[in-house]
Order: sequence, then C-alpha cells, then structure tokens
Amino acid sequence: MNSSKTILSGKEAQNNLGDGYLRFKLNRQTAAVLSMKHTQEAIIVSVDSVAAMPSMPACVLGLMNWRSRIVWAVDLSKMLNLESLDYRLRQYNVIIIRVESVLLGLVVQEITGTTKFTADEIHSPLGQVASSLVPYLRGCFVQHKEILLVLDAQAIVQSSVLRND
Repeated sequence: MNSSKTILSGKEAQNNLGDGYLRFKLNRQTAAVLSMKHTQEAIIVSVDSVAAMPSMPACVLGLMNWRSRIVWAVDLSKMLNLESLDYRLRQYNVIIIRVESVLLGLVVQEITGTTKFTADEIHSPLGQVASSLVPYLRGCFVQHKEILLVLDAQAIVQSSVLRND
C-alpha cells in the first residue's frame, strides 16, 4: 500500500512543477501563452454580441457583456502588429484577463489548452521575434520544437495602443 502512495506522490509532485499557462494561437502561425493567474475564463462569443464603438483604435473590436460586466474586446494579433483575425468568422475565441481591477477580452484565433513550465525555462525573445512584440512579452518558451510567446498580461492591459487619447 505504501509503494502505490509513493508513486502517486511522485506524479503529483511532477504535475506541480511550474506555473500554469493558457495556450492559444494568435494567428495561424503564432502560438502564445498567458499566465493562469491573470486568466479569468476562455469563452466563445458570437460576433454579433460585440458592439463596435466609433473612434476606437483599429485593434479594439468593441464592447461585450461578460458575467453582467461590460468588457472591451481586443483583437490581440492586430494589437501586436501580427496578421489579424479572419473577419468572416461567426464567433470569437475570447480570453478574459484581469490585471488588478482591469478586465479585458482578448480575441484570439484558437484556444488550444493549458501547459506548465517554470520561470527559469522562459528565454529572452530578443532576436527570435519582431522587436514590436518585445514590450508585450515576458519571453519565449520552446515546447515540442514550437516557440511559444509568453505574453505579459500587465503590459497588454497598460498598452498605449489601447488608449484613445
């Protein structure tokens, strides 16, 4: 009985290594992750449920209702100067993030699951990605020969691109 308990404890310890991240595709070519500590929920909403607002930055799709709260929906790939979403879509994949008291809906190509890794496995993005992405990154993580951009939720929420001054 003790030996099975030891094996289980070993597996639990393995699963607890690292921080949790939500994996998603920004566009067809670019995979990224966001820390679970800033991720509230991943949802699918109809395009019609996002109300466009006039005079907003190009990446801001509009306002949407999430759990009786009004949240800005932002095309994350367009915000990061990447190939933007296909606007013939009937629904959006939205990641609701919270940084302190600020909620934001990040619209992405596809939500692909979760992963775990430790902070020391995150590498510098310099030389690996476009310099325009660097302010929004904590770094890069390589998993199964795929480079994942480790996005910084706080930098996204505080971005000057989202301000309409």
